[in-house]
Amino acid sequence: MLYMQFMFLLIMLYTGSRFGGIGLGVVSGIGLAVEVFVFGMAPTSPPITVMLIILAVVTCASILEAAGGLKYMLQVAERLLRSNPKRITIYGPLVTYTMTFMLGTGHAVYSIMPIIGDVALKNGIRPERPMGAASVASQLGITASPISAAVVYYLSQLSGVGSGITLLTILGVTIPATLCGCIVMSLYSLRRGKELADDPEYQKRLKDPLWAERIKNTTATTLDETLPASAKHAVIIFFLALVTIVIIAMFPAIRTIADGAKPIKMSIIIQMMMLAFGGIILIVTKTKTNKVPEGVVFKSGMVAAIAIFGIAWMSDTYFQFAMPSFKAGITTMVQAYPWTFALAMFTVSVVVNSQAATCRMMLPVGLAMGLPPALLIGIMPSCYGYFFIPNYPSDIATCNFDSTGTTKIGKYYFNHSFMVPGLLSVTTSCLVGYALALVLI
Repeated sequence: MLYMQFMFLLIMLYTGSRFGGIGLGVVSGIGLAVEVFVFGMAPTSPPITVMLIILAVVTCASILEAAGGLKYMLQVAERLLRSNPKRITIYGPLVTYTMTFMLGTGHAVYSIMPIIGDVALKNGIRPERPMGAASVASQLGITASPISAAVVYYLSQLSGVGSGITLLTILGVTIPATLCGCIVMSLYSLRRGKELADDPEYQKRLKDPLWAERIKNTTATTLDETLPASAKHAVIIFFLALVTIVIIAMFPAIRTIADGAKPIKMSIIIQMMMLAFGGIILIVTKTKTNKVPEGVVFKSGMVAAIAIFGIAWMSDTYFQFAMPSFKAGITTMVQAYPWTFALAMFTVSVVVNSQAATCRMMLPVGLAMGLPPALLIGIMPSCYGYFFIPNYPSDIATCNFDSTGTTKIGKYYFNHSFMVPGLLSVTTSCLVGYALALVLI
């Protein structure tokens, strides 16, 4: 019966993924209702902490975008890329990784991707090389961001397991691990695929007048736009927010407001600081509040919150119900072969299309099985597996941005431009992360 119920869970997740975004959340609501009223499972608590973190971070990042700060960051990134065009395959992924690190979300990649493709094409570089890697890097950076929902959820759960586990402990593993994954993927991409002169799809498009016009005359740039000084000020304030969060994490005494009291949880601190610095950006830059909900960051963030609301609640209800029966067998297998839990996280991520939701589903399972924190932190990058099926918005958008047709979903669906970079980066990140975690934790 438990296996049948697990299949039902996967069917609900798959059905929701067909609709995407909000569809994941509301279809999971159907699954939750069936679990409770048909299968007789006791509902667990909804993922309030994760949702509030997403709301706070997205609010601050959306105000940054409305103030012009995101466009300013794009201009800085574009100047770097255009000043080193021959190294676009190395710098492109590092730029998208850094943007995700700062913003806590990979959805800002849409603005920089056309620029990466334009720089590559104008320098005779196969656009698939930097673009495929850059799309993967934008998602790989989530587990390295101090304000991402995935990292903060890990912190909220693991800080109670061991007093030595802090935000810096987690980032001390995930940042170097994912950076190594990003670099390995970029080095592989330097020579992947045929050169443009030998690529049949590109040559075919050059013979088509409409495609030829688009390829030769389209230029993507943000440098022709003059931004107000407030855009730079918004970025500085947002960066100060990240620094403030890290400093508070380093010195627990700062968040101990009464003698003998426990320090305020970092999940609360991050929510507080994001709201506060969002307000500071709003006041200093005099940004109009009606512009905030119109941006890409706000819309994608709200959709993510709703998706996680349903996915995490439905999944947590099932695993809490099934864990007493599964625990013995699964624990023995994972303790003998630790990589199997990473594979389980990867597989769940392929289905749910969210790293925060994957962590929310799987971390309690790992803790219930008594898995060591070092293992759980080391393999954290395995929560990114949704490149495997090329239906994630950033991957699809990247294919559309490449006018040469080199970045694509292959004839056999799974032989797409993101498969090998994704597998290389996640595998490398997990191996390096686990090795670092054994030393640091």
